[in-house]
Amino acid sequence: MANHASTKELNNQQKRDFFCIVRDAFRCFAQRSSSILGSAWSFCGAVLIIVVWLVTGPTFHFSDTWQLIINTATTVVTFLMVFLIQNTQNRDAKAMHLKLDELIRAVKGARNQLVDLENLSDDELKKLEEQFQRLRKEAEKSRAHSDNGHLAKSR
Repeated sequence: MANHASTKELNNQQKRDFFCIVRDAFRCFAQRSSSILGSAWSFCGAVLIIVVWLVTGPTFHFSDTWQLIINTATTVVTFLMVFLIQNTQNRDAKAMHLKLDELIRAVKGARNQLVDLENLSDDELKKLEEQFQRLRKEAEKSRAHSDNGHLAKSR
């Protein structure tokens, strides 16, 4: 029985390691790809491909196959790019949240309840947003009162 449990644990460890390897490989691939594909050179390359496709139109008599080639290519590229973009945005958002959480934690007087706001329900976020809107309006009113007093004294 103990041998069976240790074998099962070893298999779970191997599965986790495999998934970690795949996840890390995809992360590296996504970061490199987004860096390369987000460059001006990639944009120029895409424009060049479109220009070549357009120039070849008369040669192929603007056939359905000629159109299908660009439609298929752009669909496949778009489909794959969605995953790359989503991965990099998720990582960037997570990093930003962690940085902001650290700032909230480190600043004296900051409300530590604001850490992990992304895990709140929509209703809870709406209530918090309304609190901040009230605070902003109160700050504007107090600033307007202090500005009016300051202007009167300077005259």
